[in-house]
Amino acid sequence: MKKQIVIAALSIGAIALGTHWVPAQNSEQVSTSVNIILADVIAMDAGSAALAGNVDFNYGNTKDYNSSKSVTVPNSLVIISSKNFDVKVKSEGANFVSGANVIPVDILKVKATPGGNLTGTLNEVTLSTNDQVLVSNAGLGAKQSLNIAYSISAEKASTVLLGKPQGTYTQTVTYTATAL
Repeated sequence: MKKQIVIAALSIGAIALGTHWVPAQNSEQVSTSVNIILADVIAMDAGSAALAGNVDFNYGNTKDYNSSKSVTVPNSLVIISSKNFDVKVKSEGANFVSGANVIPVDILKVKATPGGNLTGTLNEVTLSTNDQVLVSNAGLGAKQSLNIAYSISAEKASTVLLGKPQGTYTQTVTYTATAL
């Protein structure tokens, strides 16, 4: 009987060891690759005050022609850029024009002023038809605003503007943001 018990125990052990347990398959796995494709961007936002805006200098009396005038426009430019960049300024023509009458554009100074959140080296330039750097090495970022001040000195007002025929003299000033 002992022999039968031992044989039965060994048989049960062999059956148990020889059996493979196959679990039921409850899931399946696949993988996919996700790509983020970036392009360099630089743009002037529609919130820029310079976009189709006007800057007016009024000379209506003798005091005006003997004084410096300055107009500061907050948020003149609002820029988004994925790289550092420069902001350049130029006039589209050599003169402010009213009919057949002209005033040279170099009477106007354009200055990048603190107040916006744009970083970089802020400059002041005398307006001309050549691109000039108004802000150099501005940092990348979104919705960066720049304030711009326009000025005409008292000396230019009394020597260049005084004696010109009355009228509204106009010239287009263009700003360009260029990635570095």
